[in-house]
Amino acid sequence: MRRLRGRPTIRSAFTLVELLIAICILGLLVALALPPLHDAVELARVARATAEIRGLQVELAREERLPATLGAIGRAGLVDPWGNAYVYLPFERRGGIGAARKDRFLVPLNTDYDLYSMGADGATAPPLAARQSQDDVIRANNGSFVGLASRY
Repeated sequence: MRRLRGRPTIRSAFTLVELLIAICILGLLVALALPPLHDAVELARVARATAEIRGLQVELAREERLPATLGAIGRAGLVDPWGNAYVYLPFERRGGIGAARKDRFLVPLNTDYDLYSMGADGATAPPLAARQSQDDVIRANNGSFVGLASRY
């Protein structure tokens, strides 16, 4: 304590224990907030991929014939929210419907073309029942469904 004009002054400061408790509480609050934030970011990415697939679907419908690649409609460099290129597979040019994405009964999802994003993990397999396909954003039923493969 310092004396000022004969009176003792009191310093107000935090002790080390008080600072440690405050840091622990702050860390706990951050740890509780991160999982919902991550889920919200993933939902936003899925929504963006869904919107982009719907947009590509509209652009492809304007063409007289299905183009061989997305580059033919000016979308060659388009990537999904996870940084992977969208997969476009027109059946008439790629060996028919045998290379198509399939549901859990191994029935092709579409009859004209497949268009999908490989999702967050960047991996996929033709049947939607495969574990690596569950996070894919797909076009199914010739465009009447666009969304997560796990919800199809």
